[in-house]
Amino acid sequence: MSKQASGTPRWDFRDLVHRDISLTELGWRGTWRVGQTVTALYPKAIKWLIQRRRPRPQELRELFESLGATYIKFGQFIASSPSVFPKEYVDEFQKLLDQTKPIDARRIRKIVEKDLGRPINEVFSAFDDQALASASVAQVHAATLISGEDVVVKVQKPGVQSVLTTDMNAAYLMLRLMELIIPNMDRDAIAGVVSEMYQAMREECDFEKEAENLSVFRSFLQQSGFADTAHAPKPYPDVSGQKILVMERLYGKNITDPQALADGSAPQEALFQALNIWFASLMSCEFFHADLHSGNLLLLRDGRVGFIDFGMVGRIDPSIWQSVFGLFQGLSEENYGLIADAMIGVGLTRDKVDSEALTRDIEALFKDLDNLDAMDMNQLGDFDQMGANGDKVTQMMSKLGEIARQYGIRFPRAFTLLLKQFLYFDRYVDMLAPGTELFNDDRIDTLLPKLQ
Repeated sequence: MSKQASGTPRWDFRDLVHRDISLTELGWRGTWRVGQTVTALYPKAIKWLIQRRRPRPQELRELFESLGATYIKFGQFIASSPSVFPKEYVDEFQKLLDQTKPIDARRIRKIVEKDLGRPINEVFSAFDDQALASASVAQVHAATLISGEDVVVKVQKPGVQSVLTTDMNAAYLMLRLMELIIPNMDRDAIAGVVSEMYQAMREECDFEKEAENLSVFRSFLQQSGFADTAHAPKPYPDVSGQKILVMERLYGKNITDPQALADGSAPQEALFQALNIWFASLMSCEFFHADLHSGNLLLLRDGRVGFIDFGMVGRIDPSIWQSVFGLFQGLSEENYGLIADAMIGVGLTRDKVDSEALTRDIEALFKDLDNLDAMDMNQLGDFDQMGANGDKVTQMMSKLGEIARQYGIRFPRAFTLLLKQFLYFDRYVDMLAPGTELFNDDRIDTLLPKLQ
């Protein structure tokens, strides 16, 4: 991040990528990707300029979808950044899906063998060509090691990193486009989103880092006394590499699966255990899991709770923890002054904020939302599909974001991930243990008493 003479941060896109990168270095794939991007973007941009209008949110979302993985990720960042982008764009981009057509099994086997440096049958006694799941960066296959352990093999799709680098070099054009779309947009805010997206995607492509995350989290479970009630997959670094990650296969159902719910108290007990572990990780682990949607939180066959997929993690500066938990508590109690103080403490702002005025605006927001009970997420719709039906969670987050922008407050990306995860948990509580209050239940240790 470069600096102006006044000390105000000014974004330089060269901070994100190597300054000497060129199409020659990227090769034919990079050249093709730039051409594809320009071909998709140019006619639409010309149309919008001639008509002298902004693209409708749906038009922009469809453009991002057509441009593939990097822009889908960018769209997802927009969808989860209500403090930066207007509500109509946040709502529309929440429709983006991160599911892609699986790569042909023959290509997957070639990638695996190349990364292993040996034939696939020297490592695996069985390898299922049918993908268990496929996303923009990688797809996952079931397999069995020669030694007999059941595993899953996460395989990075070909060309992902070169496409990412090319797209990030081209993202400067997207930045300019977004400035045209959204007048008076804080350029530093947009740049921050792009920068953090680039870093997050680089980490998601780093399977060696993900394996390290697994090992760190497993150590945290062991050292914190949670190993008997929770589990994360064991990585197999000796048969993993830059393009593949081999992990222990966990058997179970996601924690909100109807069959799991039919079992009675087991999902509820697992949920409270997951909550306590996640809250504990905020202070006792190097990171927190930032993508614990219901598919990544399992009720295992042995009754333990399983945490999977550590490609997306978050880190919060310890100096703002008091504000973070203050905001959670304020939302729980509808304590508008506490919410205002926490927003100021958590957010990034250049100017002094009038906390009394901010408090009045937040109070008006909650009244406009029919005295929303911030802890009754069961009445607010499915957060996984947030924005698809204009539910109140979207309204609350978007309106808080709009208020924050009015006061020059911008939330750091890691905090947005934290809040999103908190809302996931709140929805699970309403599904599995209706009536439970997260900060006032003896089964949940939120660390709040330690921070007050």
